[in-house]
Amino acid sequence: MTDSRFTFDDLKHILLKAAGAEEGLDLDEDILDTTFEDLGYESLALLETGGCIEREYGIALDDEALTDSLTPRELISTVNELLAAGRAA
Repeated sequence: MTDSRFTFDDLKHILLKAAGAEEGLDLDEDILDTTFEDLGYESLALLETGGCIEREYGIALDDEALTDSLTPRELISTVNELLAAGRAA
């Protein structure tokens, strides 16, 4: 487990590793508030992304955490909340 915060760059790296990117999608653009659906990531891609986050950061993301996080900003916030809770425990 890491003691650092989960960042947008971390998410981009994991998204590309787990699910790739739609042709023409530039993950370097301001997409923090764009829905994963609009970015071309369906539920299976998000489950794979969640699995990678769990393995790399030593946290447990339930399915609800993934489905409730509609945008990259929301998922980053959720992951950071779980990381903070793990450090506090």
